[in-house]
Amino acid sequence: MPYPRHPLYAPHGAVATSHPLAAAAGLAVLRRGGNAVDAALATAITLTVVQPGSNGIGGDLFAIVWHDGRPYGLNASGRSPAALTLQAVLAATDGRGVPPVDALGGAQSVGPAMPARGWLPVTVPGVPAGWRDLHDRFGALPFADLFTDAVGYAEHGHPVSPGAAQTWRRAVDEHARLTGPEFAEWTRVFTLAGRAPRPGQRWRNPDLAVTLRRIASTGAADFYTGRTAEALDAYAARSGGLLTAADLAAHRSTWVDPVGVDYRGHQVWELPPNGQGVAALLALGILDGTDPAGLPADERMHRQIEATKLGFADAHAYVADPDRAAVPLAGLLDPGYLAARRALIGDRAGEPAAGEPERGGTVYLCTADAHGTMVSLIQSTYLGFGSHVVLPGHGFGLQNRGTGFRLDPDHPNVVGPAKRPFHTIIPGFLSRDGAAVGPFGVMGGHMQPQGHVQLVSATVDQGLDPQAALAAPRWYWHAGRTVLVERELRDAPGGAGLVDRLRARGHQVAVVDSPATFGYGQAIWRLPEGGYVAGSEPRVDGCALGW
Repeated sequence: MPYPRHPLYAPHGAVATSHPLAAAAGLAVLRRGGNAVDAALATAITLTVVQPGSNGIGGDLFAIVWHDGRPYGLNASGRSPAALTLQAVLAATDGRGVPPVDALGGAQSVGPAMPARGWLPVTVPGVPAGWRDLHDRFGALPFADLFTDAVGYAEHGHPVSPGAAQTWRRAVDEHARLTGPEFAEWTRVFTLAGRAPRPGQRWRNPDLAVTLRRIASTGAADFYTGRTAEALDAYAARSGGLLTAADLAAHRSTWVDPVGVDYRGHQVWELPPNGQGVAALLALGILDGTDPAGLPADERMHRQIEATKLGFADAHAYVADPDRAAVPLAGLLDPGYLAARRALIGDRAGEPAAGEPERGGTVYLCTADAHGTMVSLIQSTYLGFGSHVVLPGHGFGLQNRGTGFRLDPDHPNVVGPAKRPFHTIIPGFLSRDGAAVGPFGVMGGHMQPQGHVQLVSATVDQGLDPQAALAAPRWYWHAGRTVLVERELRDAPGGAGLVDRLRARGHQVAVVDSPATFGYGQAIWRLPEGGYVAGSEPRVDGCALGW
C-alpha cells in the first residue's frame, strides 16, 4: 500500500476523524460514559476550532445514526435567504452569473453559475441546530459538557496541524484577491498579521470561544433567535447581505429516512436529496449487476468509472430541495431503471446524459460505542473557509452553499428564496442482513460519491479492513472522459499496464500528485465477535482512536 498504517482494533468504542485533537475529544466523552452520539458531537464541535478552513458553526451538517437496529438520518442543511431570487443574483452579476467552479470543487453547473464568495451564496447555517437536534434525540451527557475541549482550544489556542496549515495557506492566497468591506473581518480572525499560521504555530480564536459558550448554554437558541442572530441580521444589513433574523428564526433541521441499495449482499445507506448521496447509490446499484471477481482490473475500474458518470448525470439533473421540487428518488433507484442504465456501459469511455426515471472545504467523522450505536457525520462550510464573510466579534465565517444552486430557470435546483441547494457533503453507512457493518465517508466535493463507491468496493469485493481500504490508490472522474489517478496506482505492480488499457478504452487518464484531489475518508466496521476495527485517512492529518 502507498500509505502504510495499521487499522485500529478496539473492544468498546472508537472515533475516527481528520484531526487528532478532535478524535481525542470524542474518545474522552466515550470514556466518561457518553454514547456514540455524544462522542460524535464533541468531535464535531472541536473540529470547528481545529480545522476552521474545512468547517465551522456557520456551515451545514448531515448525519446517519444507527441505533437499535436501524438507521436514522438528519438533514441539518440551511435554506437560502427569503430575499435571494434569480433576479437578485443576475442583477448583482451583470445578468450573467460567474464562470462555474472547477469540477474539483464539486460544481455541478456547466454554464454561468452562482458566485462562490461574498454574501450572495450564503445560506442559513445548520450546524448548531444539527448538534442540538442530534443531542435532543440520542444524547446522554449534558449538551454543554460536549463543548469543553472546543472552547478550551479556541480560548487558549492549539498548535496548527500540517494539513490545516496547508488549507489555510491556499485560502490566504485566495483571500488576497477578494475586495469589499464584508471580507475585512476574515483577515483579522483567520490570519496572523496577514499570513496563514505555520504547522505547529499556536492559533487562538477567543471570539469563537464566546460564541460556542452561548450555543452550549442555550441549546443553540442564541444562534437563531438571540444575540448572535441579531448580530448577523445587523451585519448583513450594513454590508450588503440578504440574510435576516427572520431567515435564522425560521430554520429547522429535518429528520429523514436514509435510502439504500443492495450491493453484493450488503446494503449501502445514504441520505435522500438535497444531498448528492443518490449518485453513489446509483453507481453501486448499477455495479451490483456485475460480478467483479472474474473481470480484469482495467474492466473493473472502467465499469466503476462509467457507473459513477451515470450516477452523477442523474444526480445533477434531478437533485434539489425535495420541499420545493419533485425528486424522482423511487424511480432513480428502481431495479428496472438501474438495469437500463447498466446496459449503457460498453467497452469504451462515454459521456452519458441523465436518464428518464419513473417519477414519484468539509470534515467527516464516525463513532461507535459499546452498545452498538454508531454515527456517520459530515459538516462543512464548503470550498475552503466558505464565503469568506465573518461576523465581526464572533469568530466564525459563513458557508457558501448557495453556490450549489443553478441559474437555469427550468432546472429544479434553480436559485430561489427559502430553498436548500444541491449539497455535496454525504455521510455513508454499510449494513448486512439487517445488522450494522459501520459508518464511512470520504470528503472532497465532487469526489465524495466516487470515494464511497471505491471504499465500498474495496471492503465488499476485496475484503479489505477500513485502513487498507482507505489507503488503496484512488481514481477521480473529473469531467467528460478525463480520469485522474494517483501516482501510487500507476506505480503499483501492473499499474502502468492498467493505465495504458484504460487509455485504450478511451479514458483520458492523467497521473497526478495531489492527495487532496482524491478525498479524505474515515470508516469503522463492527467485528463479528464484538468490538470494532477502524481506519483513518492516511493522506492527511487525523487518526482513529479507541478503548
